[in-house]
Amino acid sequence: MLQVQFLRDNKERVLEGLKKRQFKNLELVDEAISTDDERKKIQFELDSQLAEMNKIAKEIGILMKDGKKEEAESSKSKTAQYKESSKELETKLSNLESDLTNILYQIPNIPNALVKAGASADDNEIIYQSHDVEGLGEGAIPHWELAKKYNLIDFELGVKIAGAGFPVYLGKGARLQRALVQYFLDKNVDKGYMEVNPPHVVNEASGFGTGQLPDKEGQMYYINEDKLFLIPTAEVPVTNLYRDVLFQEKDLPIKNTAFSQCYRREAGSYGAHVRGLNRLHQFEKVEIVRIEKPENSYAVLEEMVEHIKEILTDLELPYRVLRLCGGDTGFASAMTYDFEVWSAAQEMWLEVSSVSNFETFQANRLKCRYKADGKSQLVHTLNGSAMALPRIMAALLENNQTSEGIRLPKKVAEYAKFDLIS
Repeated sequence: MLQVQFLRDNKERVLEGLKKRQFKNLELVDEAISTDDERKKIQFELDSQLAEMNKIAKEIGILMKDGKKEEAESSKSKTAQYKESSKELETKLSNLESDLTNILYQIPNIPNALVKAGASADDNEIIYQSHDVEGLGEGAIPHWELAKKYNLIDFELGVKIAGAGFPVYLGKGARLQRALVQYFLDKNVDKGYMEVNPPHVVNEASGFGTGQLPDKEGQMYYINEDKLFLIPTAEVPVTNLYRDVLFQEKDLPIKNTAFSQCYRREAGSYGAHVRGLNRLHQFEKVEIVRIEKPENSYAVLEEMVEHIKEILTDLELPYRVLRLCGGDTGFASAMTYDFEVWSAAQEMWLEVSSVSNFETFQANRLKCRYKADGKSQLVHTLNGSAMALPRIMAALLENNQTSEGIRLPKKVAEYAKFDLIS
């Protein structure tokens, strides 16, 4: 959430940034500022009345002490009037504060200056590509057919148990999933990330804290009786570990990694591009989360990008890195890099990771600050997928199919304890 003072002090920059995103409700900026003006006015009136009430209370004590009972009673009458007026002002103030918060919740983050304007994924910038890519040629089959051929994943059984988008992993398919999770966690821990094991459900405050609510409410599974949400990513519970926390400067940076199941309704997702593992309602992912001092966050973002590159190099997958345009950047992010791997049998790029800098947007919602030189200020939060399993699995199966079977890359084989699926 952007701070209203930031909107006030940087109005032109804010409007320019929102236009980069193709954000239509630009009037919300003025609404936020005018609502805050009214809030300040009511706050001043309330403070003045409370001060006057305190002054009269002291006068009543003196009058009673001096035996001036009639004057004291008259002053008490004034106090009663102020009390009634103050209650009305307090109600107005509470309503205005609620209105202001609701307006601010609707305004997305301002993109970094390097983020270019654009309406969709077609406008994203390719920053890096590891290999020239091509299809496998005649006879190559997509991962959903490979999964059936080698009894690795049963999509129909998942439909029977839960519905489409909930596959069942079997035998070497399940072992390969577990091996990849362990490798990703080990890789992250070796880079200094502390592993945490968070809950897979969060309350409403946590959803608002990281920006999933109200922006992505329709994409999250909700447990009505308990008023809890199934997590769409471990980013949500891990980042919320630091809600309402005031760090000392020496405590930073914070580096966490976590494995979790992820649950996404993905409403409206249909077509060939969502077949097999391309898009699921439940999937496994390993996440990295950083809490940083503002002056370090963009250097850290590039460091995280290099870390994901190392992982994909180990997996021997052709990949590319994209910097998202304004219209494709997530609601809470100031800058996002997407990683895509080449699916050789489908002959298409599959997104497997996003690495984002949220600057102070999440921290303001979370009230997460650090203290330096006697002053407290908001931290910057960052997160990334390191990595999401389904499309990595799809690319590994498709890109490594041979006449003998699926030959796993060396690093994957080390963790899986087998090198060939046949």
